[in-house]
Amino acid sequence: MVLRTSGRAERWTLPDLDAAVQRCRAQNARGIRCILDVLGEYARSEEQARENRECSSAAIAAIGEHHLDASLTVKMTAFGASFDREAARDSLLRLCEEARAHGVGFEVDMEGRGLVEATVEAAVACARQGLPVTLALQTSLDRTTGDLDRIVRHGIKPRLVKGAYPADTDDLTDIRRRFRALASDLLDRGVPFSAATHDPDLVAWLVEHPAGTVEFAFLMGIADETKRRLAEEGRAVAEYVPFGKQTGIYVARREAYLAKMAAEGRTPVP
Repeated sequence: MVLRTSGRAERWTLPDLDAAVQRCRAQNARGIRCILDVLGEYARSEEQARENRECSSAAIAAIGEHHLDASLTVKMTAFGASFDREAARDSLLRLCEEARAHGVGFEVDMEGRGLVEATVEAAVACARQGLPVTLALQTSLDRTTGDLDRIVRHGIKPRLVKGAYPADTDDLTDIRRRFRALASDLLDRGVPFSAATHDPDLVAWLVEHPAGTVEFAFLMGIADETKRRLAEEGRAVAEYVPFGKQTGIYVARREAYLAKMAAEGRTPVP
C-alpha cells in the first residue's frame, strides 16, 4: 500500500534515486554530507521487502559510483521485520556488507518500541563482523542509556534523535533533558556521535563545544540556513534525504513534529 500526501511530500522527500543523487551533489558542494533513505517502511509482503532491498542496494552503488559524501540508512521494517525478523536482519547484514565493499557509510534507523531490541541486535551483529555502522537511538526511551553504552562498546556510532514513535515520555522538556544528558556523556568520553535535532536550544548548546566530535544532522526540508551556516563554520553537517513513492507515513511524522513544537510555542532552527 502506498500512502500519498499530495504536494506536501515535496518539501520532505524526493521522487527517486536520481533526484537524491542530484540533491546530494549540491549539498556536498556546500560541505554537507547526505544520509539517503529509501522510503518503504512497514513492508507487508516479501515482494515489497525485496523491492526495498533492491532499491537500497542501488542507492549504495550510486553513492559509490558518483563518489558522493553520503551514507545509506535503512529501517528493518522495510525488509519485512513486521512478519519475518530473521529475514529482515539478514537483509540488513547483506546491505551492510555491500556498503563496506563500495566504501559507503551504513546507518540504521530506529523504529517503534517493539523493534528496538531487534534493531540494536542487528547493528551489533554488523559490528561483530567488522562492519562499520551508525545507529539511531531515541532519547525518549528509558532504555536508551543502556543501549548507548552497549553500542559504544561495539564501536557503533550513535545518532541521537528525540524519537518520533510512542515512547516512555512525550514531554519535550524532559526529552531535551535526556538528549543533553546522553550527549554530555558522549562529549565527556570523546565519543564521536551525530546529533539529529532541530531544537534551537540543543543546537546552540552543542555549538558551544569545539568542532570535531559532533556531527549536526538535519532533515531535508527544514533548517537550511542553519545547515549552511554550520558548514561554513567548519562544523560537520549531514542532511537526511528520503526518496521514493511511499511518502505518507514519513511526511505525517514530520508534520506531527512541527505541530508539536508549534503547540509548545517554539519553532525549529531556521
